Amino acid sequence: MRILIYSYNYHPEPIGIAPLMTELAEGLVKQGHEVRVITGMPNYPQREIYEEYRGKWYVTERKNGVTIQRSYLRIKSKPNLIDRLLLELSFVFTSLPQALNGWRPDVILLTVPPLLVTLPATLLGWLYNCPVVLNVQDILPEAAVRVGLITNKWMIRALQAIEQFAYRSAHTISVIADGFVENLLQKGVPAQKIVCIPNWVNVNFIRPLPKKSNPFRIAYQLEDKFVVVYSGNIALTQGLETVIEAASRLCHIPEIVFVIAGEERALQRLQAYCQKCGADNVLLLPLVPREKLPEMLAAADVGLVVQKRNVISFNMPSKIPLLLASGRAIIASVPASGTAARAVRKSGGGVVVAPESPQALADGIMDLYTNPAKVAKLGHKGRQFAVERYSFEQALVEYEALFTEVIAASSQSPTVGMLPKLTSSESIIDI
Repeated sequence: MRILIYSYNYHPEPIGIAPLMTELAEGLVKQGHEVRVITGMPNYPQREIYEEYRGKWYVTERKNGVTIQRSYLRIKSKPNLIDRLLLELSFVFTSLPQALNGWRPDVILLTVPPLLVTLPATLLGWLYNCPVVLNVQDILPEAAVRVGLITNKWMIRALQAIEQFAYRSAHTISVIADGFVENLLQKGVPAQKIVCIPNWVNVNFIRPLPKKSNPFRIAYQLEDKFVVVYSGNIALTQGLETVIEAASRLCHIPEIVFVIAGEERALQRLQAYCQKCGADNVLLLPLVPREKLPEMLAAADVGLVVQKRNVISFNMPSKIPLLLASGRAIIASVPASGTAARAVRKSGGGVVVAPESPQALADGIMDLYTNPAKVAKLGHKGRQFAVERYSFEQALVEYEALFTEVIAASSQSPTVGMLPKLTSSESIIDI
């Protein structure tokens, strides 16, 4: 198959959807498929274009058999709502020539967010006469409304209209958790249009490693500590202030140390909050390179998943499969009825405590600190669940089957596309 992946985030960005789409694209190539990726200039999580890509409109690369076609982004390091809208619009307009510059795909996989990219992807599906599979990683605009990022009622209505258009125009919608299925069904999306394929983890790369002589523990003098780790995005949906307040309640136990790894600007804000709360048991660190991630996860006794109380069924943290695969117990400070809580409970690899409750989080950590056997049991169950349910190999098989099915179904539909199928050497636009 010829597969076009339309993803705003891709390698070398270290967290979020980028590593997942990179693994999927390269995995599909290893299976014998042709893959090209339409993406922006790398900028996440710093929200700055990486130095080697600055000042460029278009860059085409080839990595591990995947053709990567990048385009210019209008990006600000401290974006307001207008800046975010202009960022999405810049990707919409600059990515389209790249998408047209190459062979005709048999299927398009589009990841959202960003939501506005559904517009050029839908146009491409029509021009190329091929099905579009919409891969929903976060349900927008609901997420932005719930966390207060968008309050203007006209903007909300406009984005809701685009959301409904995206669901109607996609051939198939792939979601990453059961809670997403329920959310879409409530919005009138037909059940036969939805397929659930959870985000995965490379269980051979992320795996249980010994804490003794762990390089990360040694580097930060954590050898004899009970280490609680949060690593990843620090944004409105998380509320890391809860973690810092919980840490301040446990300052009297010197063996317990919190490690928060994230983007530098977010860490500066959290540093000020640590000083305000007197949380001197919190170690704030930049994100580690991806090749060092197994070491950092293995350094933990407990991994944290944190969400605000209004994040129910539109967000599934990608760190859950990672923590489970690492064989470390999870404490999830998340809504009890939410998608994340359901995933943690189902895995048997963690405990769920009330969100935005520093005391509940502190109590949960104390419970595990005083019960090492429970920590070991949770870690073992989590690893077993990750291998059985979140392996990359399983997800790859499911995506291959999905693409085969939608291509076959689409070929039975009337031809409406305008562009002929090209050979690998042909291109529509020379840039």
